Amino acid sequence: MKKVISLMLVVLLMSTALAGCATKETATPEKKKLVFTSRLWSAPEEKEFIINEIIKPYEEANNIDIEFSIATDDEIFDAIKVQQESGNITTDIITAHSGKMPDWTRAGYVMDLTDVVKSWKDRTFFETFKSSTHKDGKQYFLPVGADVYLTLINKKALKYKPEGVDIDHLTWEDYAKWAVNIAKGEGEGKVVITGIPQKSWIYMFGASALSYGAGFPDINSPEAMKAWKIWEKIGDAKGFIPTVANVESSVDPMKREEGWLCVFHNARVGTVYASNETKYIVAPAPSGPKGIGTVAGVSGYAIVKGSKNYEEAVKFLEYLTRPDIQTKIALGTGGFIPPVKEAIEQLGDGAEDEVIKKALMVLEKGVPSGVPAHEYKDWGAVKQIFDDIFVEAINGDKKITQEYLDAKQAQLDALKK
Repeated sequence: MKKVISLMLVVLLMSTALAGCATKETATPEKKKLVFTSRLWSAPEEKEFIINEIIKPYEEANNIDIEFSIATDDEIFDAIKVQQESGNITTDIITAHSGKMPDWTRAGYVMDLTDVVKSWKDRTFFETFKSSTHKDGKQYFLPVGADVYLTLINKKALKYKPEGVDIDHLTWEDYAKWAVNIAKGEGEGKVVITGIPQKSWIYMFGASALSYGAGFPDINSPEAMKAWKIWEKIGDAKGFIPTVANVESSVDPMKREEGWLCVFHNARVGTVYASNETKYIVAPAPSGPKGIGTVAGVSGYAIVKGSKNYEEAVKFLEYLTRPDIQTKIALGTGGFIPPVKEAIEQLGDGAEDEVIKKALMVLEKGVPSGVPAHEYKDWGAVKQIFDDIFVEAINGDKKITQEYLDAKQAQLDALKK
């Protein structure tokens, strides 16, 4: 009887031990989580690419959830301000535009990443945007998604190209003549700009003004006047597409071939060009006496001060800024410039690669200006002044005169901090 009881105890002990092993083998580590809010990749196709092709592979490889969302620069800043003031930090990583970075560093809402960046030996960030990403010698932002302005031409416009014009060395005078020729020949304009307020007209005009030696934003200088006269010439000839007042993005009218000429954001140029390379020509933005003007911007990743997941945030940023990932992001989102030297070296010969190479040429050889939004009380109000000039004068009945521009400049100056 004793032998039977002993045997039963042995079996029971072995069963318990095996059950314990089984429980141990199937236990799942707690899943980590990061909250990431970005002002970049707001276009639906860009957001989808980032989620499916960049974030998901990282989540699967690292047993982590990345809660990713898009918001405007102001919305992100205001949300983090509330978190900082309440002490309840729920966001780990943000991206901000270079024009807003000084506000972030001044407020102290983002962390010093200088030593983190120094530990990464396989990537070299462009120096071009250092004045925005750094403060007092310390690096707070990791650049991603740089942009400049390029010219996109539908090949249907070629029959109206002014004689002797070299598309790769287009001037603003050439551009205006070309626009006027098309309007006369077709009976309606084919130039596209974003006519809906608060979009990118200020940057399109800014590129032309910089080409003549104006600053940005500048309304009434002699150099700016020369740029206004270029646009006025196009407007007087009814050179803009008839629906220009309703254009939110230049992508759609260029894809639908309602528009044939446009100078706009290189990633958007890449989106249209990649849709059908046989229809379009990509060229640098037109030049003026001072060169190829362009408003250049970049976004930057930062870790929110007080993040409860700092180590995981650093690990994720190390991944996002790897040269191969920067290249993948740039090519998958239309053709942003990856601001990492080693990423540029990985470009190939595809449509987006070509767009990035031309954008890089403009960035390196052009006359770039950043977006000094932090110098004004309300950048939206600044944009509205330029929008009003387009509606009232460039596409309206008012004439561009010094008196008119002086009045608009006074409005602009009143918005300075």
